[in-house]
Amino acid sequence: MGKTTGFLEFHRAKQPYRPVRERVRDWKQVMAGWADDALRQQASRCMDCGIPFCHQGCPLGNLIPDWNDLVYRNRWREAIDRLHATNNFPDFTGTLCPAPCEGACVLGINDEPVTIKAVELAIIERAFKEGWVVPQPPVRLTGKKVAIVGSGPAGLAAAQQLRRVGHEVTIFERDDRLGGLLRYGIPEFKMEKRVLNRRLEQLRAEGVAFRTGAHIGVNVPVESLRKDFDAIVLTGGACHARDIDVPGRDLKGIHPAMEFLTLQNRRCEGDEIPEAQFITTKDKHVVILGGGDTGADCIGTSHRQGAKSVSSLEIMPRPPERRAESNPWPEWPIIYRTAPAHEEGGERVYAVSTKRFIGDEQGNVKAIELVKVELKKDASGRMAFEEVPDSVHTIQAERVFLAMGFVGPEKPGMLEQLGVKLTDRGNVARDGNWMTSIPGVFTAGDMQRGQSLIVWAIAEGRSAAAGVDRYLMGSTDLPAPLP
Repeated sequence: MGKTTGFLEFHRAKQPYRPVRERVRDWKQVMAGWADDALRQQASRCMDCGIPFCHQGCPLGNLIPDWNDLVYRNRWREAIDRLHATNNFPDFTGTLCPAPCEGACVLGINDEPVTIKAVELAIIERAFKEGWVVPQPPVRLTGKKVAIVGSGPAGLAAAQQLRRVGHEVTIFERDDRLGGLLRYGIPEFKMEKRVLNRRLEQLRAEGVAFRTGAHIGVNVPVESLRKDFDAIVLTGGACHARDIDVPGRDLKGIHPAMEFLTLQNRRCEGDEIPEAQFITTKDKHVVILGGGDTGADCIGTSHRQGAKSVSSLEIMPRPPERRAESNPWPEWPIIYRTAPAHEEGGERVYAVSTKRFIGDEQGNVKAIELVKVELKKDASGRMAFEEVPDSVHTIQAERVFLAMGFVGPEKPGMLEQLGVKLTDRGNVARDGNWMTSIPGVFTAGDMQRGQSLIVWAIAEGRSAAAGVDRYLMGSTDLPAPLP
């Protein structure tokens, strides 16, 4: 423990961001860097608890007190070794993860938690700057071949783990570029793609092979993977977006959030997209259904495209500013949160439900009819939404983006052809060794878990890799953070 009284002497500092007026004019990352002294001071607030609940809060089991102490002591080289011991891609989690570790921080009982996420990101950025992140190719080969379907965080983590123990690994990605939602779902201003690209370069140097434009079950037969590889890992994500069934849904100008975000990300990558195919919010009244991270991504993208107004709608009531008594530590705090995109403008509306979309004579959406709702117990004792009498109203909407989450993996094609069993929720079922109902076929990430966090995806990719290695070799030394 570097500074015994650090948590008493220093208050939590907020993550620095670029000024709003500056950042909404470009697509560069919104976060600004920390000064070393300020960050070391924040790291000194870690209490080195007897029972570090942050370990439990993090699916990866990150050794958080260890590297907080090392940063405070200015021992950055050792800090990155401790960080990489449990996390393949702390640059992804340090940028995108909502930090469940901070929600579990013991200091959060009566104070603001330690800025764990900021310290994590600073460690990995320092490591890249100093040249400490280098390829780690295997020292010997096993002769076993593994196919990984999907190049998101779960697939990349599984690939790196399996390659480092000597297996021949090929990642199949249906898109034209690698990265999954990291590439086309996460806006450039939230994580610049150079962060992803440098990790892909590392994997290539370690010997991982990539095949883009390879849609398994469509243009690449499932049978070819079964024939050519000793094991398969399904990490295709939960890409089946939740839709809404109300009158007017077929009007022009209503789009799934990922369709909108993908097109803008493609432009940021340099793709030439004809205006007739591009979805723009310039000079439009924008409404986003869904108040989560994807909704916030749509808000920030709309601001940068020049929207006239932006409103975000959420059916749930507005969360409290502080933990409710029914939401005690160390549970994840259900509180009102403000993303950087919210600071850039727009209106957030809670406790409303969409009744219908209203169009103009040309079939374009022009307004949404809403009704206020309240959560109440129904006759069976379950919580349900009830409309508030005389609360129907309309708002302008020339572009509507559906950001209500995902309902599971896409079933047609690969999953149907493989014949894997599904859970009651429609996700891919697996056993305790991360194997599906088909011998030699494994799964990890959102495809088996359902829509979740990037930190869970990496943890599951690592765990599935241990299962694959055990299946191929009879035993494994690979760590498995999850059962």
